[in-house]
Amino acid sequence: MYKTMRRLPPLAAVRVFEAAARHLNYTAAAAELGMTQAAVSYQVKLLEERLGVALFRREGRGVRLTAAGEQAAPQIARAFDTIDAAFGRLRSETEAMLSVSTTHTFANTWLAWRLGGFQMANPGLGVRLVTGDQVTDFAREEVDVGIRAGVGPWPGLARDMLFPIDFTPMCSPGFLARHGGTIRPEDLLTLPIISPHDPWWPHWLKEAGVEVDEDVIRPGVRLDSQAHEGHAAMAGQGVAMLTPFLWRNDLAERRLVRLSDLTSTRGYGYWLVYPEERRAVPKIRRFREWLLHEIGKDHAAADSPAGRGL
Repeated sequence: MYKTMRRLPPLAAVRVFEAAARHLNYTAAAAELGMTQAAVSYQVKLLEERLGVALFRREGRGVRLTAAGEQAAPQIARAFDTIDAAFGRLRSETEAMLSVSTTHTFANTWLAWRLGGFQMANPGLGVRLVTGDQVTDFAREEVDVGIRAGVGPWPGLARDMLFPIDFTPMCSPGFLARHGGTIRPEDLLTLPIISPHDPWWPHWLKEAGVEVDEDVIRPGVRLDSQAHEGHAAMAGQGVAMLTPFLWRNDLAERRLVRLSDLTSTRGYGYWLVYPEERRAVPKIRRFREWLLHEIGKDHAAADSPAGRGL
């Protein structure tokens, strides 16, 4: 079923008419709308020409509504009230919910464990966590902020560096004990490796002085995120290449152990990103301040011997 196309006059002119009808003064209407008096007069004239009827008549320094204007004004005012209420509900719902997008790894190893603290500090704000490794499209998705891995920059987005992504081999204490209590870098060429297809492996091994043939495909369990790799390592399934910052608690509590002091990086980092024009939105500002504070606290703890798992 097709609806008849609306024959609406220019909405800018209708908005001017509504303000002028309330104030019965073009100067006051202009001040409210941030326009000149001449612009208000022009928009009213444009609307009258479009409708073929006069809406105002001059009276001293002000104006009065004609019979046609008096008939239209209350209906237009109610229509604007309805529009304002509709958008007001949307504004209220939007401000009452913060939507955060991040990777499976960051959600599972860090954010999900702490996000409740932010919500408790902001009891009037709901928080929704969306996880996925695809890049968020802020123009199309209902997401307020993203926490993503990469090198940046991203056009149109403000960004805050959270921490660099570095990596080093880790395994469970039980796995280490089963292999003599010490695993040298060259031993990793023959031991069970988790996600051996990961390009971090040859990068770290070369920095450790071990020559590797990158064309040789090694057998092993292949997992799709560092979160899964870390848990597989804790289960004793092999050695995983992991980011120490994300596994600080597991290192401190000896669920994981590092095999070397050497950490490598390929220039990636974790970043908080959000549309540049939304920088001052209160809920985004509060989340940014909270996140940077919490990351800073964990950075300090991660630099301690216990946090490094040493």
